[in-house]
Amino acid sequence: MGRNRRTGAGNATIPIERITRAILLIRGQKVILDTDLAELYEVETKALNRAVKRNVERFPPDFMFELTKDEAERLRCQFGTSKRGGRRYRPYAFTEQGVAMLSGVLHSERAVRVNIEIMRAFVQLRQMLSSHADLARRFGGCQSPEMNPMRRLGAGSGRMASSRMVLMIPMMASS
Repeated sequence: MGRNRRTGAGNATIPIERITRAILLIRGQKVILDTDLAELYEVETKALNRAVKRNVERFPPDFMFELTKDEAERLRCQFGTSKRGGRRYRPYAFTEQGVAMLSGVLHSERAVRVNIEIMRAFVQLRQMLSSHADLARRFGGCQSPEMNPMRRLGAGSGRMASSRMVLMIPMMASS
């Protein structure tokens, strides 16, 4: 068994694996949803969103965006959340830059510590993805559907699968 790696020294409280499991790929961007961020910061989702709305000028569309109705429904289906007792609004997705901005609007010591850990997780994920870029290039260069996993995903429907069709993909760090 591998050791439970933490994201930093000293006051680190969240395993990096927990953070990387919260990072999703939506609209081609690595994001964390408001509910996951609220859980990491140990605040209610509505409190987090209220703080963001009070400082909306700090969150342009490339820092934060609201999921469309279709995206929210796909997310609900993918993760098996219930309509009943669920949220009444669509989730917000925060990019790495949006997460960095959050510590400035939440005004808590925990928010600062958690943001440092989240930034480290994004950096680790970026490093992992770039180290596997060669593998991605090899898959992208495959011509036959049998050899190319991306083509195989869409083979049953007669069309090639694309990254736009795979709407939300949890980003997992390698151990």
